[in-house]
Amino acid sequence: MVLFWPIQQELDCINDSGHFLGKISFDGATNKHIFCASEEGTGPSSSEKLSIAKKLATLDSGNDCIPMQDDD
Repeated sequence: MVLFWPIQQELDCINDSGHFLGKISFDGATNKHIFCASEEGTGPSSSEKLSIAKKLATLDSGNDCIPMQDDD
């Protein structure tokens, strides 16, 4: 299981053990969401990669979005 936590127009990806896997952000040059893996640790497992891929697909399809931060 991977938790997706919105931070500054990005989603932090955290596994069920609490380890930070990386971030999902929007790449304006390609008009797609991308996952940038953390440089720490061994990286996401195959099931975590599948969960992240599904999230990327829902974001790119427009069925989901990254919430904007309200600083007011």
